Amino acid sequence: MSAADGQTAAFKIFLSQKHVLWVVDGQHRRMGMELVFNFLNDVRTKGVYPKKGSLYPSDTQEITPDEALLWEECYVVARTFCTVGIEIHLGLNVDQERQLFHDLNRLGKKVETSIALSFDSANPINLFIKDRIINNLGVRVQERDQADWHQDDGSISRKDLVAINAILFLNKTNIASATPHDVTPRVNVAYRFWEAVTAISGIGEAQARENTVAAQPVVLKALAKLVFDFAFSNRKPENSDEILNTLLDGITEIDFSHNNPMWQYFDLSDAQRVTSGVSDLALYVPSDDGSVNRDIGKFQGGFMRFGAKHNDIYPIIGDMIRWKLNLHRKLPRLKER
Repeated sequence: MSAADGQTAAFKIFLSQKHVLWVVDGQHRRMGMELVFNFLNDVRTKGVYPKKGSLYPSDTQEITPDEALLWEECYVVARTFCTVGIEIHLGLNVDQERQLFHDLNRLGKKVETSIALSFDSANPINLFIKDRIINNLGVRVQERDQADWHQDDGSISRKDLVAINAILFLNKTNIASATPHDVTPRVNVAYRFWEAVTAISGIGEAQARENTVAAQPVVLKALAKLVFDFAFSNRKPENSDEILNTLLDGITEIDFSHNNPMWQYFDLSDAQRVTSGVSDLALYVPSDDGSVNRDIGKFQGGFMRFGAKHNDIYPIIGDMIRWKLNLHRKLPRLKER
């Protein structure tokens, strides 16, 4: 096949039934297509949603007439318009196929997490971030982490923003399992949370991390976890609505300055804790008996810099905020469902 200028653009190759094509890489795409067509065939022929492994979350197995028409249309579109790109390599021997598999899986350059998330329009939490947090509240997002606090322009990295919302909506470290069925009922509370966060003094401004510890993502993760505990957890207390309102209304009243002795609790002596007025924190935070590392960060040069082990640190910061706002104390830890 030739281009307009006479140069060869492509070759047309005819294969007979004797030529067998093997899937060297991309079996997950093939399996994904198979799952979709199995689901569409089931709902079209049986008229009910599968009990297990349904690709469409529904409170009932029954399919309405309108839904039946929709699935029929999806089936037609899937068979006629939807395509999956494939790459065919002809004439390879076994060793060359193995080399191809290696090159495809080990030499391919991965897309940065923040960039990939910026293109994701399917995940409901990602949609909430784009539509409500960025567009409505005007939160500025950058694709890479800003390590130099002096260059902080008040924006937040997309990776951190997603991680905070994963805790807020799901109490998980990522948003991969988010579905509209789980996320939609929680949007209003989540939006209230971000309205309160953006109202914190110093948030979103230049040198935000130097002005307030709340600009450090680990602190926002702590606040997000508290909202989840009092709004969405299966183990929330009976008066959780009242506590949630106290929390959301009190976020802007918390002293998020670097000099707040509450953040330095584990570095203070018993006498210093009494003098600083934080001795009662012992009723809320984990015991400081020396057998467990409670190093949540260091106060140096006038700045409280929390550590990098966020999953270990933000629950403790959350306990400190519980104490400050006189919220319900945390129950013994059980696995959250």
